[in-house]
Amino acid sequence: MVLAADFDSPWKEALESYLPQSLALLLPDIHAEIDWQRGFKFLDNELQQITPEAALGRRVVDKLVQVWRRDGGEVWVLIHIEIQNQREPDFARRMFGYYHRLLAHYDRPIASVAILGDDSVTWRPDAYEAALWGCSVAFRFPVVKLLDFRERWDELEGSVNPFAGVVMAHLRALETRDDAQRRGRAKLALTRWLFNRGYSREEILTLLRFIDWLLRLPRRLELEYRQAVHAIEEEHHVTYITSFEEIGIEIGKEAGIEIGKEAGIEIGKEAGIEIGKEAGIEIGKEAGRRE
Repeated sequence: MVLAADFDSPWKEALESYLPQSLALLLPDIHAEIDWQRGFKFLDNELQQITPEAALGRRVVDKLVQVWRRDGGEVWVLIHIEIQNQREPDFARRMFGYYHRLLAHYDRPIASVAILGDDSVTWRPDAYEAALWGCSVAFRFPVVKLLDFRERWDELEGSVNPFAGVVMAHLRALETRDDAQRRGRAKLALTRWLFNRGYSREEILTLLRFIDWLLRLPRRLELEYRQAVHAIEEEHHVTYITSFEEIGIEIGKEAGIEIGKEAGIEIGKEAGIEIGKEAGIEIGKEAGRRE
């Protein structure tokens, strides 16, 4: 059984919620160059206007953000972040295309970086080069390979950076696609890790959302997981998640869907009968006229 995972949506939300923390963990050199006290601004609408193909499909997560550098003045930098979760032959060329259009549009320094979330150890596109008759271009961009963090798991577990939880959930989602039981254990282990970090209620709920999003389980295992989470809450003397109420809601939703399906079938049958009657009447009229 292959367990589906929606990587794009949680990554998009995770970057919006934890941009400074994500760069501190994944691209510390870039993080150190940014004046975070001046804030930052996401420019996703502008990105979609400049590169309309960025809004099509669900293959990647494109984030464009305006930040300011630490070296003073009014200089600001646009960081174009690519979250790529599958191999793409023309990925480096597409990165160059985005960079070129952003540079032409804003006439500002641009930093394009790629965060590769696929499961291929060897696929690491970090450059695009082209040449013809003495005219050439060479474009290189920083790449973060999330698979590399498997060797840094202890570092992730010991990190105070909440974005470490997002990376660990992503890695576990890749590793457990064919093993629901293992995924359930991994999801519960990450949840225990989260509760033991001493985060605030809001932080825990935000990260639990990402973990739940990335590590989807079959219904039976999901119910077991939610009961285990309730037990963890009791251990920590908190009630962040009313697990049994949520289970009841999910059961109610499923029951409602089934009832809705049955009602829809009956409505469809009746509509089909009426359409059939009308069609039969029309055919009969035509046949009568021919006679």
